[in-house]
Amino acid sequence: MTEETGIAGDEYDAEAGREAFWRASSVGLAAVDTGDAELLHCWRSDPVSAYEIGIWPLSLASMRERIERDADDDDRDDFLVLLPDGTPIGHTALTGQNVVDGTAHVELMLAAQYRGQGYGTAALDALMDLAFGELPMYRIAAETHTGNTPALGALARSGFVREGISRSACLHRGRRHDLAVFSLLRPEWEGLSRPRAWDAGRAD
Repeated sequence: MTEETGIAGDEYDAEAGREAFWRASSVGLAAVDTGDAELLHCWRSDPVSAYEIGIWPLSLASMRERIERDADDDDRDDFLVLLPDGTPIGHTALTGQNVVDGTAHVELMLAAQYRGQGYGTAALDALMDLAFGELPMYRIAAETHTGNTPALGALARSGFVREGISRSACLHRGRRHDLAVFSLLRPEWEGLSRPRAWDAGRAD
């Protein structure tokens, strides 16, 4: 998980009238479709994102194929993170969903110029409200490099609890890296004092 990438959201020619289906106070979520392939390809190709997430950049054709394949995958849901005006600023996902056990993993990637403004936390909060408020999830897990300070901070601010370290769990650029393991349980989400996504914009 990372909040780091180098492609500006306003460089993306978003489809006219793109609307978030899930709205929170400062961001919304819209389902990823094949028309978003170029944007996601650019974000994933950024060297900072590749380093933080530990990914191989995909070709644009492969990105389109992955989006099409994932659309039929009942175990994951991918979303663009949108500003209120519809500007895409990142990508988030619930992956490895198991509705029997009520478990899933979360992924997050933000465009570079939107880091450090609270959007990572806002996106996580919105996704957790969806996972616990509309889906039968009980435990959401996340992993990130122990040196990924922005992601560590966003997870903590969203209420995730650090469970421990997976030592030398990934190989990247010839070095072994530790991964910090986080989780958020339904009772912990229920105990958060922040407004929920469905309260956004509601008159008091």
